[in-house]
Amino acid sequence: MIARCEVCFRHCRLEEGSIGFCGARINTGGKVRAANYGMVTSLALDPIEKKPLRRFYPGKRILSTGSYGCNLRCPFCQNHEISWSEEAFRYRNHSRQIQPDEMAAIAVQYQDEGNLGVAFTYNEPLVGYEYVRDTARLVKEKGLRNVLVTNGTAELSVLFEILPFMDAMNIDLKGFTDHYYQDVLHGNRKMVLDFIAEAAKHCHVELTTLIVPGENDTVEEMRELTRWVSGLRGKDGGRIGPSIPLHITRFFPRFHMTDRDSTAVEKIFLLTRTAQEYLEYVYPGNIF
Repeated sequence: MIARCEVCFRHCRLEEGSIGFCGARINTGGKVRAANYGMVTSLALDPIEKKPLRRFYPGKRILSTGSYGCNLRCPFCQNHEISWSEEAFRYRNHSRQIQPDEMAAIAVQYQDEGNLGVAFTYNEPLVGYEYVRDTARLVKEKGLRNVLVTNGTAELSVLFEILPFMDAMNIDLKGFTDHYYQDVLHGNRKMVLDFIAEAAKHCHVELTTLIVPGENDTVEEMRELTRWVSGLRGKDGGRIGPSIPLHITRFFPRFHMTDRDSTAVEKIFLLTRTAQEYLEYVYPGNIF
């Protein structure tokens, strides 16, 4: 029986036993589920600033976990070993099973080391949103906090599944043109914008834009991007956009994009000043 995945804009139609574009969702018995449920490829106690989150419990640490799979195809991916390269598919056989109750218990165990809770990160967490939802619920019940690091390429129905348990998100806003999202990242800009606009109404949100030379590095695009962010409104209709932090991050050649130079530090500072025309909190990243 063919089943349709409802996680992102692709709406993959899957034959029985087949895996979706993301490499992490499978049709079993006519229902699409997360094949990577509880399969952990990465686990570390990170500084919260590494997510990056600068205005959410600075100085704390957070237990960071990831699985495998992603619904984008960013050619510069820094975690390609677990996202969408050939190596990622081999991780299916080399991951550790950690069920939601065990992950929540590990988070509690590390409280004495400054642990704030659990961050779902490294690969794209929402291709396995069921695990995020189930784990985050238990983490919340233990009085800890949950963080999501995501590309925002998910339906609002998926967002609403996890929102009751999320305290903060860092969402990639990778650029501000449909060309870049469609032709370079194989994504959907409108879906990301809708995701950001809704998430910002319900929890602390910070955004990250990686500046890739020749792709999304113009002053005009940064001005358009930050103008849009500044117009975001909260649940009560009040304007919250100007206070949403933006991380403007320097690109380094990697993976399938080694054909260009690193972003010039001067360009990062120029775009930071541009973003500050609309936003209160702008942070240059990867500049040292």
